[in-house]
Amino acid sequence: MAGAASALFLLDIKGRVLVWRDYRGDVTAAQAERFFSKLIEKEGDSESNEPVVYDNGVTYMFVQHSNVYLMIASRQNCNAASLLFFLHRVIDVFKHYFEELEEESLRDNFVVVYELLDEMMDFGYPQYTEARILSEFIKTDAYRMEVTQRPPMAVTNAVSWRSEGLQFKKNEVGAYGMPECKLGLNDRVLLEAQGRATKGKAIDLEDIKFHQCVRLARFENDRTISFIPPDGAFDLMTYRLSTQVKPLIWVEAQIERHSRSRVEMLVKARSQFKERSTATNVEIELPVPTDASNPTVRTSLGSAAYAPEKDALVWKIKSFPGNKEYMLRAEFHLPSITAEEATPERKAPIRVKFEIPYFTVSGIQVRYLKVIEKSGYQALPWVRYITMAGEYELRLM
Repeated sequence: MAGAASALFLLDIKGRVLVWRDYRGDVTAAQAERFFSKLIEKEGDSESNEPVVYDNGVTYMFVQHSNVYLMIASRQNCNAASLLFFLHRVIDVFKHYFEELEEESLRDNFVVVYELLDEMMDFGYPQYTEARILSEFIKTDAYRMEVTQRPPMAVTNAVSWRSEGLQFKKNEVGAYGMPECKLGLNDRVLLEAQGRATKGKAIDLEDIKFHQCVRLARFENDRTISFIPPDGAFDLMTYRLSTQVKPLIWVEAQIERHSRSRVEMLVKARSQFKERSTATNVEIELPVPTDASNPTVRTSLGSAAYAPEKDALVWKIKSFPGNKEYMLRAEFHLPSITAEEATPERKAPIRVKFEIPYFTVSGIQVRYLKVIEKSGYQALPWVRYITMAGEYELRLM
């Protein structure tokens, strides 16, 4: 088991302790002063942005929100990423209770803060971090607690991310009660274990990460993804592919300067997916010189507008069919007088945003989606495929 947190500190912007909760008795309040002195040293180093500081046998993990520092100190070999994630969940819970997490809101709600810290962490190990569940049995009324209510079932059972008895007018994926869902994918490992021919349609899933609702033991045993979904939208799993994938929308840009008075830009955008698919809401952000002005733009499809606040030309195409190429021509004027010691021109990347409905780059397919509802309520499961650009950048050479 990973090491535990020793204490959690809430500090103001000057490093003074607002609230601290000791969980294991192996650190003191003086650790806050040691942490803040190390933090000031880090601020002098522009290359050091790590949210972790180590000093004299104590590891400090911290995040800053508004005018408050949230910091965990530990003397053990702990999972830093897990505890940093826990601090972000603490922020979400405090914002749920106090609207905004600031020094003033903490000072006005000391009692509630300590109650929440006691429920969210026990002996240095994270416990309940769902704001919706915590608010069902920790309530505030003019800074006074109401602790006489019985804790909800979601706290006392194994499914802390969903309460029982949820009902919705529009029920598309079994949103009633406590439905159990089973999901089957074209996972090569599973299909080969079952003796099925893959015929090139199976994929190799690597670095799989699941939402906490997935039964990991079941997946490790027979690769079945079984889970009780939380209320609302959520990311069930993430994965990585080792196969090479060519850019779905490729952008080439040729830039030509004319006697330091104007710049001409020729841009070609080409879709590299099959004709039966269509990208929608395509947005191509093209960097331009910071001192450019008076643009003249022509496009073979879509519209383009100069965004001086971004130092960019934004080309928007509502519908971009597969296996097509479109062009943009633009001309910008530059100031005739430039500084003798002008700074080198920055080379910002071309940024591309898009969505492709009914299309997956990875080739992943949902073989089945079963919704099992013990109450007998009939669910209507359905699957929709969509590819989104995410962080999609192309470098100018």
